[in-house]
Amino acid sequence: MAAARGAVVSRYSVNDLEQILGAAQSVAARAAEEIMAVYAGRFEVTDKADSTPVTAADLASHRCLESGLDGLDSRALVLSEEGAPERFARRRDARQIWLVDPLDGTREFVKRNGEFCINIALVDDGEVVLGLLWHPPSGRSWGAVRGGNAWTEHDGRRTPIAVSASAVPPRAAASRSHGNAAVEAYMQALGDVRRIPQGSAIKFARVASGDFDIYARLASRCSEWDVAAGQCIVEVAGGVVADERGQRWRYNQRDTLIVQNFLCFGDTSRNWHEALHGIDLQPN
Repeated sequence: MAAARGAVVSRYSVNDLEQILGAAQSVAARAAEEIMAVYAGRFEVTDKADSTPVTAADLASHRCLESGLDGLDSRALVLSEEGAPERFARRRDARQIWLVDPLDGTREFVKRNGEFCINIALVDDGEVVLGLLWHPPSGRSWGAVRGGNAWTEHDGRRTPIAVSASAVPPRAAASRSHGNAAVEAYMQALGDVRRIPQGSAIKFARVASGDFDIYARLASRCSEWDVAAGQCIVEVAGGVVADERGQRWRYNQRDTLIVQNFLCFGDTSRNWHEALHGIDLQPN
């Protein structure tokens, strides 16, 4: 019998994953301190080969996360957005990988609007089994493991989270840096929608927490480390992250780590994909 939608078989037990997640939180907390130390002063911004910005905070967080996560699970290869090419050359032979964005929302970091985070995901044979999002300015985190619960934690207090039934009108996450004609067409096709600006992968956390109903990233390239942690948290909280065909994302399965289109939503009783009909989803 085929596995049910969202069901994942993993060689990790829930207890294993919970212990690894707790250790990953400690690593993320240290990386957040590195980020905020840079944020407190002046910093330079340079462009990478793909024209995306990078700062000293991205690099300091990367070094902290790569060294910290390397020691948590000897089976898992750490793949970070700022990682060395030789690690990526080994990825196709790796069954377990960490997908890490040391500073998701660098553009928001540069704008100093506080809407940036750290993304950490553990992938086992293509399935994301652990997700952690950490918001350095507040110290709030969101996490989940397959077979466990989704939660948010702040000041040492952990609270369960879950998606909610869609509001009327639906609350849509409006990206501060990645809006385009395809997303605009999708919002128009949905009809009456309340758009709420939000930067970085925190959008996933807010869908998982029932604050947002829909987050669409369309005709725009991002990478697997931008999506994996958020997908785990949203799915464990009861929601869905799927491509334009309605298929769940699996990771480290292709020649590229690029992700082009996805919908993230909480209320599964509504057909959110229907509004994609006729929209050009090819990146410009």
